[in-house]
Amino acid sequence: MTGINTPSARHRRRTGRLDWIWFVPFFGFTLLFLVIPTIGLIIGSLTGGHPRVTLKYLAQLSQPQFLDAYRTSIALSAATALGAGLVGILLAWAAIGGGLPKALRPLLMTFSGVASNFAGIPLAFAFTASLGPVGMITVLLQQATGYNLYHHGFSLFNFWGLAITYLYFQIPLMVLLITPALETLGRWSEAAASLGASRWQYWTRVALPILRIPLAGALLVLFGNSFGAYATAYALTSGMINLIPILIGQEMTGNVLFSPGLGDALAVGMVVVMSVVFGLYLLMNRKGGRWAQ
Repeated sequence: MTGINTPSARHRRRTGRLDWIWFVPFFGFTLLFLVIPTIGLIIGSLTGGHPRVTLKYLAQLSQPQFLDAYRTSIALSAATALGAGLVGILLAWAAIGGGLPKALRPLLMTFSGVASNFAGIPLAFAFTASLGPVGMITVLLQQATGYNLYHHGFSLFNFWGLAITYLYFQIPLMVLLITPALETLGRWSEAAASLGASRWQYWTRVALPILRIPLAGALLVLFGNSFGAYATAYALTSGMINLIPILIGQEMTGNVLFSPGLGDALAVGMVVVMSVVFGLYLLMNRKGGRWAQ
């Protein structure tokens, strides 16, 4: 019992009680920019700005055009997340553990930090000027080889053209997200080699299990980053692709129709999709935590 009421013990107890204070800014930010807006969306989807509660806006989500928009948005987000995930992890590994010169790593990380935030109207214009029907790359390729991309089925303004455009900011974002996880593999590689593990055993039994959770988290961020993108898709395709963010913009601004309640309901559907994806990530994270223990 000696030492329980010493000054150092009392200081540790006071410090333990005050630890929660450091979480106040985080909880406040979450409340202001996540919880309250989500509650507002739910209320708007149930009222449409009127005093009476109605389910007609949520019921409209079962209409074919809205279901198709969800399918298209999910497919676009999944395709760009997987494509950017594969290319991004290869680039990051080449810069960290591959044969690329070390001088290229700062350049790669700097470019990734800039390109991951380059989106919207400037990105749409840049790709139109490069890969549009009279874009620089399109014209140079036709002059050099006689091959016209648009005469052979390519279009920058359809699903796959938009996916290629999204990869411009998705790949650098993947590099930024996965690089810290790859940097931790060095000590694991040395430990596995000292214990006599082959390269195959190292990757299948050590590296991949360790990277599973960070990789899943990075893919989740990429999915959400693409799922909620609006300006790039609208500026590039003029709203011709049936995507949920574009439909929300049309309903909220009155460009085609004006129904704030339906716009809120569409946004609630996006919240549900992201909640399901995040739930799958938490389930995987729990299993990964058990493996790590």
